Amino acid sequence: MIPTKHIKAALPTIATVIGVGTFLAILGPYGSEGLAWPSRWLYWTVLMGFGWTAGIGVTMGLDRWASHWTDRSRYIAASLLVAIPVTIAVASLQILAGSNIQFGGFLQLYFFVWVISAGVTVLTWLMARRKADEAERQIGRALLDKLPHKLRRATVLALESEDHYLRVHTDAGDALILIRLTDAISAVEALEGARTHRSWWVAKDAVETVSRGDGRAILTLSNGIEAPVSRTYSAKLREAGWY
Repeated sequence: MIPTKHIKAALPTIATVIGVGTFLAILGPYGSEGLAWPSRWLYWTVLMGFGWTAGIGVTMGLDRWASHWTDRSRYIAASLLVAIPVTIAVASLQILAGSNIQFGGFLQLYFFVWVISAGVTVLTWLMARRKADEAERQIGRALLDKLPHKLRRATVLALESEDHYLRVHTDAGDALILIRLTDAISAVEALEGARTHRSWWVAKDAVETVSRGDGRAILTLSNGIEAPVSRTYSAKLREAGWY
């Protein structure tokens, strides 16, 4: 079963896909006005869902191979790349419906798809900007500026000290940075969380389950990692209602 918090996190994306799909279904662009209403709505909603999924893959690739690019360059590249698989999908549907698409028609179709892709990319940028502003309000610059670009808009789940370094666990991955645990904890003071061990700080909302081993509690977080609870902090966490 999918955790409730994961479903809630996905709701804005699902709502956006359905909203944009419904909007395009009402407009009926690019010859889709010939479809009956239920079919037209399903056509555009599924297409938007496919495009959004393709966008996730493209974004992951750009995060890995073009992390040094500016935000503007990455978003432009994303809009151009996402339009390719969506164009192929649309062309395939048109061919199955009996249309004969030549190379010139395919390029024209790609341009029309890119226009929509660019619009959705702008919407995605606005949503990401809002999330980034929220992250900056919750996480101090001392920590935020040290994180890789792809993690600066992620939700911090836990902080783990590793010698002189700190591993920051987020819902989008983790990173090892040079900062003291105490300084990092000060940077996330706006988040509801607590120190669970001399080497760990955990966000309360990240805790999925609590188990016990060798007389000590172990917190399993939403990303699957396990954070130990030492006897030093156990009583305080129990009093705070963590378990």
